[in-house]
Amino acid sequence: MNPQPDHENTEIFDEEIITSHEKQGAWKWMLPLSMVLAVAIFAAWHFNWHAKAVTSGVVLIAALSNVLAWVLSIITLVPIIGPILVKVLSLSIIWLLNAVGYLVSYVAIKRGYSKDVLTYRAVTIALISGIVIGFVLGSLA
Repeated sequence: MNPQPDHENTEIFDEEIITSHEKQGAWKWMLPLSMVLAVAIFAAWHFNWHAKAVTSGVVLIAALSNVLAWVLSIITLVPIIGPILVKVLSLSIIWLLNAVGYLVSYVAIKRGYSKDVLTYRAVTIALISGIVIGFVLGSLA
């Protein structure tokens, strides 16, 4: 017979599990891997390799190995400006505005409005810069 567990003393979240430090030696893998990815990016730029292929490969490897999260956590360690910079980089509205800008630019260039695209992109960059500056100033106050 299986003895019944004591449900009165069983907690859903065990404090030892929540505060475990399983990733303490992660830098031993992440630092060399991030250096390899940086060298791959530099080599692609220097030897004029296909930019989309190299970018896709680097982003895929970085996402699967959690190098992106590790680099963001290193940036967060910089006092005052680090956490704010990471928050700005992870704002989904910035990513959404940039993606919409690229889609509109692509359609406009295909239709022959390349000069208007330059004006549109300048306005978009000014808008995103204003949002970022406002966010940083609001976080500091």
